Amino acid sequence: MTNLLLLGFLPSGSEWIIIALVILLLFGGKKIPELMRGLGKGVKSFKDGVNEAKEEINKAKDEIDEPAKTTDKDKK
Repeated sequence: MTNLLLLGFLPSGSEWIIIALVILLLFGGKKIPELMRGLGKGVKSFKDGVNEAKEEINKAKDEIDEPAKTTDKDKK
């Protein structure tokens, strides 16, 4: 439901064109590839951090679950 609400605030087609023109005017044609490269590196770094955090959480969860499994076996 919240995803649908957020879609109402996203720019439409013509607004994207205006945003692109403003970026082109502010930074010029030569700077845009550098900006996109930096943005791509930032997104990749963010995704790597998220994946690393997920791995740590899963590792901690497995460590917590392991003693519980051995305790269940000991009871039988």
